[in-house]
Amino acid sequence: MFSHQYLGLTGRALRMAQVILVVTPAFIIFGYNQAGAGPLATLESWVKIFPEIDTIHTEGAEEAKNSTGKGAVLAAFQIGALLGALSCTLISDRLGRRKTIFLGGILTVVGQILQVSAYSVIQFTVGRVILGMGVGQFSVAVPVWQSECSAAKSRGQHVIADGIFMCLGYALCNWIDFGFSKLPEGDTGQWRGPLALSFFPSLVILASVFCLPESPRWLVRVNRADEASFNLAALKGKDPSDESVKSEIAGIEVSLEATAQSRGAIREMFSKDDDERLLYRFCLCIVLQFFQQMCGGNLISVYASTIFEQNLHLSPSLSKILAACALTWKFLCCFIAFFSIDRLGRRAVFMISGTGMAVCMAALAVTTSFGPDNKRASIGSVVFIFLFNLFYPIGFLGGNFLYCTEVAPVRLRVAMSSISTANHWLWNFVVVMVTPVALDTIGYQYYIMYAILSACIPVLVYFFYPETMNRNLELLNLVFRDASSPWQIVSMARQLPQGEVTGVDLMSRNNEKDDECSVEMKEKV
Repeated sequence: MFSHQYLGLTGRALRMAQVILVVTPAFIIFGYNQAGAGPLATLESWVKIFPEIDTIHTEGAEEAKNSTGKGAVLAAFQIGALLGALSCTLISDRLGRRKTIFLGGILTVVGQILQVSAYSVIQFTVGRVILGMGVGQFSVAVPVWQSECSAAKSRGQHVIADGIFMCLGYALCNWIDFGFSKLPEGDTGQWRGPLALSFFPSLVILASVFCLPESPRWLVRVNRADEASFNLAALKGKDPSDESVKSEIAGIEVSLEATAQSRGAIREMFSKDDDERLLYRFCLCIVLQFFQQMCGGNLISVYASTIFEQNLHLSPSLSKILAACALTWKFLCCFIAFFSIDRLGRRAVFMISGTGMAVCMAALAVTTSFGPDNKRASIGSVVFIFLFNLFYPIGFLGGNFLYCTEVAPVRLRVAMSSISTANHWLWNFVVVMVTPVALDTIGYQYYIMYAILSACIPVLVYFFYPETMNRNLELLNLVFRDASSPWQIVSMARQLPQGEVTGVDLMSRNNEKDDECSVEMKEKV
């Protein structure tokens, strides 16, 4: 007999424990380490240990060579994250969501130990890669686990919390780096200290993840329906014999039975007999994660202090303070998405976010074109960076991960999330590598590219992205199957009943579709 309580908690309290003990530390590690090493690489204590990537005391060809090397070392984190995200395709459906998260926690600890204790570039780079692999697994497994454990009406808020804590990691990183930079010059604690602090969130995850419930949908998928019923009952705060629990488990089983012939292979998405429009749904995920990086969000988050110091010619200390303030402001703006994602819907927040970012990037291109000597234009640039950090988190600091888990069928949910999130890390790597060179060569024109890409977001979302807010994941799967053409998917999703559905509802929809097919065959005969 399985216990239907975890940590003595059920219902809302149990779901909050999931957020506090796993989601919060996982995404603080995500944001903290993504932005963490960049500001540290300009410290004298850093240069003393890693002279091969010294860009402070070098000039000309040597500086260019060291700059490229430094970019590669820092971006090794993104390469590791890409590999970690892709690895979930192979392991998450076999091990389960909790074991995958636990493995990610171990990798982050190993990577952090190698980074903090490094006295060579090679050791530091290997640490960055391993740490990135752990964070990459978090970025896939945690949102999938959340979405599969959440009720339809609150799924948005639960997953959007990922972006809130990711942004908190960004803000903490900048303030902590600034604080440790006040240690005596040459003291390696200036950079070892900030990197060591990210140990604590990893340890919280390792200590708590197995004290929380496994995904009921994954348990049904691996024929552990009894345990799935107890876990779902614990998450709902009801008895396992409650009718709503039985109905939802039945709905999951019906959804899986409808695709029983499939083994969940990735090649399904490219099959000619794609009745469920898997390739279409996969493209929705890929494009959304592409925009998450190529709208300029990572540019501002990682290189805010560089933009303030090198492009606007502000003092180093003021640049660091402004960058930390900008990311703290971004963290506060994340709560707009938290309260709107399950009220306005996914489509609305994506379109509002894309439109606002396009305007801010266009304005940033105009203000920076006047050069750093124009003080009014520089002030305008700072204002539009802060405004950008208002619009970006509304749709693209958690909403993108949420949407990818919602449009994918159960059997391919991890595969689609893994590959689309790996795509996110690929473009993240491109931005980290290209931005320093682009700011030095084409300057303000670099922002024009981001303005154009951001302007494409509301257009594509309006025509191609169906609403998933408060829709049952199994019933949403039928919309993609039943629509006669991709152009009808958005309108059909609007007509879906909101909230949870029962197994009877899903069987009814399946039978209706079968009856329609039979009528069509008779007419043809």
